[in-house]
Amino acid sequence: MKGVRSYERSLARSRAARSREDRPEVFTLHGRQWDLLDEVFAPPFSPSTGVAMDLLGLTGSGRPPSGSFLEIGCGTGVIAVSAALAGCDRVVAADINPHAVRNTELNAARHGVAGRVRALRSDLFAHLPEADRFDTVYWHSNFVLAPPGYRHRDIHERAYVDPGYEAHLRYLREAPRRLTEGGRVLLHFSSRGDLATLRHSVADDGRDLRPIASATVREGTEDIEYTLLELITAAG
Repeated sequence: MKGVRSYERSLARSRAARSREDRPEVFTLHGRQWDLLDEVFAPPFSPSTGVAMDLLGLTGSGRPPSGSFLEIGCGTGVIAVSAALAGCDRVVAADINPHAVRNTELNAARHGVAGRVRALRSDLFAHLPEADRFDTVYWHSNFVLAPPGYRHRDIHERAYVDPGYEAHLRYLREAPRRLTEGGRVLLHFSSRGDLATLRHSVADDGRDLRPIASATVREGTEDIEYTLLELITAAG
């Protein structure tokens, strides 16, 4: 498990994904074509996005989100656009990477939902209107834990590792403030991350991360488990 969780390995995967000669400009996922810009996390090189679609019910199996949907860390916009295609009436897609914001806009236009998907550049919730509330708040997180002192060398690395889980802790602290009554905070995670450490960090104030769906995928010589987590309080 130590090797699977190695942040150095994840950073190597980031570098490889940026420079691969077979990196496409358009890729196919779950029967639809998607644009892929440079400097944006590449779903063709990782099963994570496709698995997340399954776990969220966006591929025809299970119950998809409804109402309003906020995606943090939207990347290519596959999840946000798919949420709109599945019936969400208002979707906001945020990413700290400006290339990801543009990528999401391209894919919203490609699939005819530009009127229901708004993409914006934001470090988590920092640049969202203060009054915005959503039925579902979701983050397809950079779940690999890096040392607290690590500094990302480029914007692409931010999609792979989170130093000291600083961004995760901010997300879990701030996301509930963005919910409608009865709304849910969801987090896409993986066995490449350290769930025990993250759960311990939120337990002191009576919160927990409860798995609601999971899938295991063979990646090379390793079995990687992807999990959809819901943030709950002690009363929930």
